[in-house]
Amino acid sequence: MRWIMRSKIHKAVVTEANLNYVGSITIDRDLIDLVGLRKGEKVQIVSNTSGSRLETYVIEGPRGSGAICMNGAAAHLIKEGEEIIIMGYELTDQEIKPQTILVDEKNKFVQWLEESYELNRDMNFN
Repeated sequence: MRWIMRSKIHKAVVTEANLNYVGSITIDRDLIDLVGLRKGEKVQIVSNTSGSRLETYVIEGPRGSGAICMNGAAAHLIKEGEEIIIMGYELTDQEIKPQTILVDEKNKFVQWLEESYELNRDMNFN
């Protein structure tokens, strides 16, 4: 069994960093659905801006909001305005075709990236 990347949101921009929240990352529900993440799922966050890396869990944000909020202690490491990558993994002995998307500066879906399922390339989420 190996940990394999299953989900990725590439080039998201942190819209808020809230130190007073208990913890986690809030992600727009539309983005969660596109890449197959789940509420409460452990994710790795990597900042393209600062190089910070951390693990936390997913909280659903309002659909269409573009919300990407670092909550609690994570807000010390990754701040509002930073560009990040959000990745979910699966422990499996099966081959996985990751659901990987690119978003724009407002965290709106732009395109499927190469490692995404061919089936989803034909879906229109704009």
